[in-house]
Amino acid sequence: MELIQTIEQWAWIGWLVLILVFLVIEMLTLDFTFLMLSIGGLAGLVADVAGAPIWLQVIIAAAVAAILVLLLRPPLLRRLRRGEDPTPSNVDALIGLGGTVVSSVSAHSGQVKLSNGDVWTARAESGGPADAGELEPGTRVRVSRIDGATAIVRSDSPAPLAPPTEDPRA
Repeated sequence: MELIQTIEQWAWIGWLVLILVFLVIEMLTLDFTFLMLSIGGLAGLVADVAGAPIWLQVIIAAAVAAILVLLLRPPLLRRLRRGEDPTPSNVDALIGLGGTVVSSVSAHSGQVKLSNGDVWTARAESGGPADAGELEPGTRVRVSRIDGATAIVRSDSPAPLAPPTEDPRA
């Protein structure tokens, strides 16, 4: 019983430490999550100063943090990201980019030159209905996804038509 009384007596220090730790993490992440948690910790500190028992302080802090994360964080993130450039960059910019096979591309290896001038190691996309196996040099391809430093590509040309069959009536 003495331990619980000691914890309740010094809980304000714990709340201050928790608030400061959350604020430092927020400064490193800039995602507003830890800011909301630190405000929840502030609510717990206020409940402690008001004389609430430790279990009620924790419930108040958790409730305030949850409400802020659910209701205040989304509009803040939208406002923060309002001026961002929507153009994909880095690997995201390569998805859907066209290119040409430089050396035969199979399910295991190959090389393609993308339309941005980069030459990438490549593998043929497998599992789809247009799974043609090996793509020969000169074939137009499109990047489906990036797996590490390898572009997964699919043929950009339409599937070849079936050869005409002889009409038995002729």
